Amino acid sequence: MFKSSLGLATSITFLLSISAALAAREAPARILVMGDSLLASHAISGRAVANSIESALQEQVRNRSVVGARILYNLPISGALGLKIAKQYTKGQWDWIVLNGGGNDVWLGCGCNRCDRKINRLISRTGDNGGIPDLVTRLRNTGARIVYVGYLRSPGFDSPIENCKDEGDELEARIKVMANRDNGIYFLSLRDLVPYGDLSFHAVDRIHPSLKASSAIGRLAADIIRRNEPQ
Repeated sequence: MFKSSLGLATSITFLLSISAALAAREAPARILVMGDSLLASHAISGRAVANSIESALQEQVRNRSVVGARILYNLPISGALGLKIAKQYTKGQWDWIVLNGGGNDVWLGCGCNRCDRKINRLISRTGDNGGIPDLVTRLRNTGARIVYVGYLRSPGFDSPIENCKDEGDELEARIKVMANRDNGIYFLSLRDLVPYGDLSFHAVDRIHPSLKASSAIGRLAADIIRRNEPQ
């Protein structure tokens, strides 16, 4: 009799946990992902950063990130299709927005050469002026909290964007200043994610994240969301 009751209780607990997980996944998405290929990679196979966040938090995540997207982008049609990161925003009851951007502006916009003017247009040294703060302010005004994701490094091996390292470091230092100005913005640095000489966090092009990296980035973003949920 005791074993039977224990088995029934275990079954009920299991069914309740499954029901709770299904309910969470069926609830309207409250997390939006916007950005460039760091977040968009592996979306077709369902293994992008957004999918990793979904798995970690057991809830739906809306992924609007687009490969090649920029912060500063003036072409209207392709911009409206998502190559301008601000245009990726869609109305919703978003509690969190996981966001990145700026890397393509630096790499494609100035070729990692004399980028001071471009970086200043993206974000000032004080973190309160430029395309990135303007976008983040608009998103924050919707009531959403922001997880701003930095970029992967390639320590111990060459990559096509290695010459952009100093510019990337400067860009992220300014984003960190911006985040420190607002307790609703959380900067997720990936500076130390890749062990020295470890190629497994990059795709074969040594620019984009591998499946392993996308999974790890998603888990880190989910941890920030989980730790900072309003009580």
